[in-house]
Amino acid sequence: MDIFGILTLLGGLAMFLYGMNVMGAGLEKMSGGKLERVLENLTSNPIKAVLLGAGVTAVIQSSSATTVMVVGFVNSGIMKLSQAVGIIMGANIGTTITSWLLSLTGIEGGSFFIQMLKPSSFSPILAMIGIIFTMSAKSDNKKDIGQILLGFSVLMYGMQTMSGAVEPLADVPEFTGMLTMFNNPVLGVVTGAVLTAVIQSSSASVGILQALSVTGGFTYGSVIPIIMGQNIGTCVTAMISSVGANKGAKRTAFVHLYFNLIGTILFMVLFYTCDVIFQFTFTDETVGVAGIAAIHTIFNIFATVILLPFTKGLEKLAYLTIPETADEKTVQDDVFTILDDRFLSSPTFAIEQCHSLVNQMAEMTQAGFLEAMTVLTDYSEEKIEDVIAKENRIDTYDDKISAYLTKLSSQNLSYKDSLKATSLLHCLTDFERISDHSINVVENAQQMYKDGVSFSKKAKEEMRIYGEAIADILGRTTKAFVEGDGVLARTVEPLEEVIDEINKDVKKNHMKRLRKGKCTIELGLVLSDLAMNYERVADHCSNIAVYMMQLTDTGLEEHSFTEQMDENESAEFAKQLAEFKKMYEL
Repeated sequence: MDIFGILTLLGGLAMFLYGMNVMGAGLEKMSGGKLERVLENLTSNPIKAVLLGAGVTAVIQSSSATTVMVVGFVNSGIMKLSQAVGIIMGANIGTTITSWLLSLTGIEGGSFFIQMLKPSSFSPILAMIGIIFTMSAKSDNKKDIGQILLGFSVLMYGMQTMSGAVEPLADVPEFTGMLTMFNNPVLGVVTGAVLTAVIQSSSASVGILQALSVTGGFTYGSVIPIIMGQNIGTCVTAMISSVGANKGAKRTAFVHLYFNLIGTILFMVLFYTCDVIFQFTFTDETVGVAGIAAIHTIFNIFATVILLPFTKGLEKLAYLTIPETADEKTVQDDVFTILDDRFLSSPTFAIEQCHSLVNQMAEMTQAGFLEAMTVLTDYSEEKIEDVIAKENRIDTYDDKISAYLTKLSSQNLSYKDSLKATSLLHCLTDFERISDHSINVVENAQQMYKDGVSFSKKAKEEMRIYGEAIADILGRTTKAFVEGDGVLARTVEPLEEVIDEINKDVKKNHMKRLRKGKCTIELGLVLSDLAMNYERVADHCSNIAVYMMQLTDTGLEEHSFTEQMDENESAEFAKQLAEFKKMYEL
């Protein structure tokens, strides 16, 4: 092979690895976080775990990605180690799909149907469809499909280029002689492990092996140890991912390593023992791309079937490697562990994790503000302390989630994911501001309690009605946000307009009482501040409702909601407005 042949080989390898990366990224985007949620909600049934692990890996075409995801789940407390074992086993089976796809390059035959099954025939068609979707499609789904098709086409072209570049080596005695060293099982395992550890993908390393097999220099006996090593080498990705994680995540990475190590040892011991007894003749036969795919699949199914009954043993082995400490047993759950950096590579799922925390924050905000309002009529230091504790907790939620969403925004987000992340950041800020107003309300209550004063009978009645309207809008907003109820969110704006009118009336009536000497200036300042806090809470609720509606109507503007409604929407808005006015009439 001359220098140009080497350059062609390197170019083919680059195309192959790039195509695999592009296709995997497209498949993950296409899943929209659904696969991750399936894994998250997994039951403890080991067989179901294996099937789900295999299914998810077959779809995203990467056992490393699945395993890293599982390490993240265990690290964040979403999943137990016992659940993770089955998924890891299934992931090894799912990753064999790639080698079968690559084996299509070895199809031979003269009929039109057989010719069309060859990647050289269908890849150009897929590439053309992919580029059309990528460049002209408006929806994210079609763009993702285009990315998948382009990635697959590039991957196949890279495979063909590599195969074409190494084919002349079949006539080079030095090269074929060098391959005989892989007949040493130990050397073969080490070579396969090192190659996979470097490129961090067993699918890719098996593909490279398939490309080299066209030289005819590999036999079944020489590739079996290499494939065993490739399965061990893929554990490196999970081991790296567990660095800096908690002990549960580290144990998950070790389970992956032990599963592949034990599986390899058992398979090789059994295979070579049977070879001595039965004298296998096929070990000296030349292996092709389909043969390599078959070995890859047989080994992973064998390891799973043999070790599935011993999942508890693998779990215990991981605990022996990383013992459970007394501190670990007593440590309290931290809700923020679900904001794991490993999920950043799956933006849709990462956004879902953020949303679940903002849901908790929203409910805590509602509870805190409602409790703050009760302090006005039923003064209690315990309640005040609880409101302050909730507000401090909400500040922590705001800091943690904002920082994570900021990191997430630096990822390659789809338009839809970017819109969701931006909306979450806005809603997060509004919920935090509502919580700040709860502190202002209890400070007003403290001031009145300290001065020993109270509102007039008329002012109390007005503030009671005002408070009920605020509790209503806050309840509607929180429920709409948590449940993703767009219809309920549309009822927030008409109620907010009614609250604006209530606010004006409360202040106007106060001025009348002040002129008649029925209220003091000091109490008037407290009432004015309290009314302002209520009105600001309603404004933040309106913001949150509009952000929710913008997810489905991107043209909607925050400050011109009523101007953009059609005739039916305007009629419904007017009806709701009238109902709320009647409901909260002073």
